[in-house]
Amino acid sequence: MQSRSLSRELALLVLGQVPDQQKKRASQDLPMESLLQKALDSLMQHWRETLDAGASELEQAQQGLLDSELQEGQAVPVESIRSHLRIALGSAEQVLNGLSACMELPRLLLLGDQENIRQAAMQRVALVLEHRSSIDSGLDAVMEGWRLSRLPRIDRDILRLAVVDLQNLSTPAPVAFNEAVELANRYSDEQGRRMINGVLRRFHDAAATASA
Repeated sequence: MQSRSLSRELALLVLGQVPDQQKKRASQDLPMESLLQKALDSLMQHWRETLDAGASELEQAQQGLLDSELQEGQAVPVESIRSHLRIALGSAEQVLNGLSACMELPRLLLLGDQENIRQAAMQRVALVLEHRSSIDSGLDAVMEGWRLSRLPRIDRDILRLAVVDLQNLSTPAPVAFNEAVELANRYSDEQGRRMINGVLRRFHDAAATASA
C-alpha cells in the first residue's frame, strides 16, 4: 500500500475521534497513538454492534421459518425471510471487512515510514477541520434530497477526506474517487460505497462547472 493511501486511512481513523464541533488545534494536541487506540476501540465496538444487529436479523428469519412450519397450509413468508438473511449477510460482510482492516493496520504501520505517514495523516486531519464548514456545504449542495448530517460518521469523513484530496492536495479526480471507494470497501457497506462514489462525482462536476 502506498504511503498516501495509508496516511488517508490513518486520517479517517483519527477524524472519527474528533467531534464535529472540535477545532483544528485540539486534535493536534493529542498523540497519534492515543487517537489510534481510541479509533480502534470505537471500531471494535461498532463491529460488535453490527454483529448483534446481524444476529437479530438471523433470529427473525429463523422465527419466520418456525412460524411457517407451525401454521400448516399457510404460505411461507419467503420475501421477509430473504430480507432478514440479506441484511444479516451484509452485516457479516461489513464486520469481516472491518476486522481485516483493523488487523492489517499495525503491520502496515511497521512496514511504512511511520513519521512521514503520520505527518501526512495529521495534515489531512488539520485540513478537514480547518475547512469542514465549506466542505460540508459543498457536499450538501450535491446530495440530491439527502443531508450530509444524516449519513454515518464514517461515510461523512470519507467524503471530507476526498474533498481535501481534490481541493487542497491536487489529487487527480479518478485517484481521489478510487481511494474513497477503497476506504468505503474497508469501513462502510455496499450502500455507502455507491453513495460515496456518486456524491464525489457530482461534487467534482459541480466544482468544474463553477470554475469554467
